[in-house]
Amino acid sequence: MDLRKTEENIFKGLMIASTLAIALCTGLILVTIFVKGFSALSIDMITQTPKGGFYLGKEGGILNAIAGSLYLASGATFLSFCMSMPVVVYMNVYAKRNSGFVSLVRFFLDIMSGIPSIVYGAFGFSIMLLLGLRASLLLGIISVAILIFPLMCRAIDEIFKMIPDELGDVSYSLGATKFETGFKVLVRQAMPGISTAILLSFGRAIGDAATVLFTAGFTDSLPGSLLRPIATLPLAVFFQLGTPVAEVKERAYASALILTIIVLAISIIARFLCRKFTVHIIK
Repeated sequence: MDLRKTEENIFKGLMIASTLAIALCTGLILVTIFVKGFSALSIDMITQTPKGGFYLGKEGGILNAIAGSLYLASGATFLSFCMSMPVVVYMNVYAKRNSGFVSLVRFFLDIMSGIPSIVYGAFGFSIMLLLGLRASLLLGIISVAILIFPLMCRAIDEIFKMIPDELGDVSYSLGATKFETGFKVLVRQAMPGISTAILLSFGRAIGDAATVLFTAGFTDSLPGSLLRPIATLPLAVFFQLGTPVAEVKERAYASALILTIIVLAISIIARFLCRKFTVHIIK
């Protein structure tokens, strides 16, 4: 008996079994959310705010959580993008791509990506107490932006690394400065991939619960100010499932369904853009 062939078959079987197990678990989660959430979903559910106070009333919907999640994720993604682009351009244009300093920056970004989101929430909460502030949309945006910053930064950095060095050399030979090369040539070349990184970061931001638990607060009202607390879909699921009222639990599953649809849509769009970007690089 060929030992290498036997070893290959064993590991092949383990890989197939692992893939099937992951697919089965994912399928069960999606089926559970869609079955329980779809039966509770209605026009009133997505067009009204909850009535009864702090998600304890039987009437109303989750409009405040939908709006709060979109505001929070959009603001955090925009802020993170504004922080990420200068860092990425500096690492790939002003500094040498494979220098020790750039490698160290990438190493620390990878470490930041692995830090649990609850740590970022605790950090934001500590800053909030130090400055004497209260939970608000603004603090939630800042905390989530810090959370997704390393993810977006490394994603865009990998896209820039795929761009041939010759493109920058041609730009310099035509008299362009490093700033013009970085922000007018390379960014334009990497724009499809940057769009993918932005969408992935948005999906990470809108689905986070631990960070906003301490910093964004919770409310039954629609977002009205950057300095007021907001509701989000992940926290709506968390708080509503803990109540003994059946109608409130139905809203929790509806919240989970809407959040799942948003994340799935973002993932599909990001995969489509990633494929388009890969074709663009190959060409």
